[in-house]
Amino acid sequence: MRVATANMYDTTISQLMRRQMEMQRTQIQLTSGKKVAAASDDPTGAARVERALASIGRVEANQRALEASRNSMRLAESALADGSEILQQIRETLVAAGNASYGDAERQGLAAKIEGLRNQLLSIANRPDGSGGFVFSGQGASQPPFLDEAGGVRFNGLPGTVITGNLDDFPLTVDGRLAWEEARSGNGFYLTGALPNAVTGGPARAWIDPGRVTDPALLTGDDYEVQINGTAGLAQATITNITTGAVTTVFPYELGKTITLDGMAFTISGAVQDGDRFSIGAAQNDLKIFHVLDRAVEELRTPGRSSQQIQQTNAFALRDLDQGFQNMQNVRSLVGEQLNLLDGSENRLADLKLYNQSERSAAEDLDMTEAISRFQIQQTSYDAALRSYAAVQRLTLFQYLNF
Repeated sequence: MRVATANMYDTTISQLMRRQMEMQRTQIQLTSGKKVAAASDDPTGAARVERALASIGRVEANQRALEASRNSMRLAESALADGSEILQQIRETLVAAGNASYGDAERQGLAAKIEGLRNQLLSIANRPDGSGGFVFSGQGASQPPFLDEAGGVRFNGLPGTVITGNLDDFPLTVDGRLAWEEARSGNGFYLTGALPNAVTGGPARAWIDPGRVTDPALLTGDDYEVQINGTAGLAQATITNITTGAVTTVFPYELGKTITLDGMAFTISGAVQDGDRFSIGAAQNDLKIFHVLDRAVEELRTPGRSSQQIQQTNAFALRDLDQGFQNMQNVRSLVGEQLNLLDGSENRLADLKLYNQSERSAAEDLDMTEAISRFQIQQTSYDAALRSYAAVQRLTLFQYLNF
């Protein structure tokens, strides 16, 4: 078979051009530091890079949502801490209001102090989140979530929370109704209260304490009525289970002595009057802290009350205030736990991002040592081929005869 000189030249030129292109591709990789500049360079590697980039994008979006949630939860935790401090000040004021030496004028001054603290507490409940919303707006409100109206403070938001909507559903708000209007009434298990006297129709002269639980397993959740018949020394306490109709009689009953019934223990004290009645009912999640404060202020401003009435209303106000404080602490604990969960999610997202960055680097980044070595080899091979071609190009018969 005869190989023409022109064919040899074409073949050599093609090899030179191919080597030049390989060297140029390596040079581009060295300049960019990437071994995959286009999908045609390595389809499989390019697909790995795209998957890693998509995953990194999702992680970064989650990180931004997490940071927004953390800012909101920190604001909520700070607001609840401020609110708890104000409730402590109000409690101290209510304890002082029970001082028997105080008159109506002193209690008026204490009422004004509680009203001022109540207004501060309302500002905390309406605290903005810095992004056009409110910390305690629940599922969102364009206006402050708590409105101070003639009938008292009303929650104007939507119960629940706003979430980020990503895979982890980070919260951006706190349910204001849960934090400020859903404390357990009474002592948390049952609610005691005074009823009109069965004989005179007026208020009871004696008072009942908030009570306590002696055995949670015996609690029935039923409604009871306690009526005192007779006077001190000859009194009889008749306890009627309104739900079942069962009647329990304690005779003789001495005021100040504890009555124990169905896992409950309570005490009736003061100057008893024949027919004084009291109610006992199951506690509910409906205690609104601002209503408690408004009622306490109104009672302190009411002149001419007896010492028994003052002690009874103060005891109830302190009981309800303590329940509101406890509920606020519970919500604060939930917010703190959410902050802990956010910290854990942040670490997980950071690890996931690092993994995907490593995956992207493995598929895309260039091994500089290997690439430099390859480029030097390609450059040497290209120079050798170019010199060989130049030498062969001069080898004609006439040039050979001239030697």
